[in-house]
Amino acid sequence: MNTKLQVATAPKTGTFQVRINPEIKECVEAIYAKSGISLTDAFNLFLQQTINVEGLPFLVTSDSREFLHQQAALVLMSELKAGEDSVQNEGGWISEEDILKEFAP
Repeated sequence: MNTKLQVATAPKTGTFQVRINPEIKECVEAIYAKSGISLTDAFNLFLQQTINVEGLPFLVTSDSREFLHQQAALVLMSELKAGEDSVQNEGGWISEEDILKEFAP
């Protein structure tokens, strides 16, 4: 599989049609519009992520929401720990007052 493909820049010469309930389409378009993207953009993002991970870009289970919440919490905790470790390795914490003094005009 060619995982180097870039959906955004690839020539668009093929077509794909799908039938969808108009109410569902409208609802989904409104959701994506809040993020500033169209349904076509969202579909292309889905295709790109499918290529990137070589499979479905999300978990499909009956408890996906809880699993994704747990995964997000683990990633956040890992990032917080990495930040804490990097500060400790670089000589300690910097107080808010010191930062304000450093960047004050």
